Amino acid sequence: MSGDFYDHNDPFALFSDWLKEAEASEINDPNAMALATTDADGLPDVRMVLLKSFDSHGFVFFTNEESAKGRQLATVPKAALLFHWKSLRRQVRVRGPVEWVSEAESDAYYASRPRGSRIGAWASQQSRPLESRFALEKEVALHAAKYAIGDIPRPPYWHGYRVLPLAIEFWHDRPFRLHERVRFARDEANEGTAGWRKSRLYP
Repeated sequence: MSGDFYDHNDPFALFSDWLKEAEASEINDPNAMALATTDADGLPDVRMVLLKSFDSHGFVFFTNEESAKGRQLATVPKAALLFHWKSLRRQVRVRGPVEWVSEAESDAYYASRPRGSRIGAWASQQSRPLESRFALEKEVALHAAKYAIGDIPRPPYWHGYRVLPLAIEFWHDRPFRLHERVRFARDEANEGTAGWRKSRLYP
């Protein structure tokens, strides 16, 4: 695919193309992304999470709402994402408000997870102090016994979040740091593929 991607008018289609190329070239987790949130004092926080789905509405990940990021998003429901595909020398930056996905969507993804991961969602008090590794393993064993037979329900605090982009920037490394940058921006987050303004940026 050409490095000059300015002719693309749909940022989600362009992201899909880039992600497919990353899936063929990245060694681990091509869907990994840095998620930045802000706490009540305005102090930013960032961590790596996995993109689980995306469409013309936004980018979806799942987590415990009682985790640090869950609490921060409850206070300031806005976030930024960064995808960095080192093998392709590309980045994608995303910024926008955040909403919960539907209960049905959260249920469907939770049901698709390995059984051990579903047990882990019950056992882990994510982001809170842990006295020892044994304490975590004990919780895992307790919940594994509790749900030894039958389905494992989704914990009520475990949800999907969708970042609704107001801006998506595509960055491609070029020689002599004369990188290519194309930014898509819009005023409303729920406009689908409409409303995007496209511009080149200096490197």
